[in-house]
Amino acid sequence: MYGAIIGDIIGSRFEFDRGDKSREFELFTKECKFTDDTVMTIAVAEALMDAGKDAGEEEIKNNLIKAMKAWGNKYPKAGYGGRFRQWLFTDRTKPYNSYGNGSGMRVSPVGWLYDTIERTREVARWTAEVTHNHPEGVKGAESTAAAIFFARNGASKKEIRDYIEKEFGYDLSRTLDEIRPTYEHVEDCMRTMPEAFECFLEAESYEECVRNVMCIGGDTDTLAAIAGAIAEAFWGIPVSIVIKGKEYITGDINEVIDRFNETVHVS
Repeated sequence: MYGAIIGDIIGSRFEFDRGDKSREFELFTKECKFTDDTVMTIAVAEALMDAGKDAGEEEIKNNLIKAMKAWGNKYPKAGYGGRFRQWLFTDRTKPYNSYGNGSGMRVSPVGWLYDTIERTREVARWTAEVTHNHPEGVKGAESTAAAIFFARNGASKKEIRDYIEKEFGYDLSRTLDEIRPTYEHVEDCMRTMPEAFECFLEAESYEECVRNVMCIGGDTDTLAAIAGAIAEAFWGIPVSIVIKGKEYITGDINEVIDRFNETVHVS
């Protein structure tokens, strides 16, 4: 789960097209911080662990709503989108047909917790549907969790690419060099997921993956949360980056991460 959270932290200072689309930058500075991507990833992790591995749809969705609202109220200024904010800070519990990339940025715990791709995709769908029940929102969550599942289970990049293209219909034919010139800050799954996958596919390490994100720009914290989550499952993260990233994370968030790592036996 550090892959998503550290990606969020590194990408936070370049969000809203504030970077110069370069791979050459200092990973961590005083401007870095965790954002809503981290808060909601933690909420999803906690909800799923509390529900248990074999929980059904109703229990998981109820846990998700409860945890997301609790963590949102704990960190109300983390940078939530407008429609999600309305859902988060009111009594609303119904989804609102969103296809925003929030469904993909918070789903990474699902990719680690379950033993089959079928169960992984099922639970990923449920994590999206509590808010992002538009087909594209659901697809963003399922595809991210699927990529993590295959990456941690030894699949090659080609196998991951082929599965994502076949199952979800994303066009992964464009290179980062082709994406970079015209890409800008967008917050929908349709223009986030293919780009995030390509940042992973063209990398050879976790750090290179995150640097690829900053090279194309856009919604950099969310792109790095998604791509970074897959990269962690594929390569792991250098200890030095984890140690530095933890300096930006509060104690309550680290407690959930530690519990999660114990649950899935990640060192």
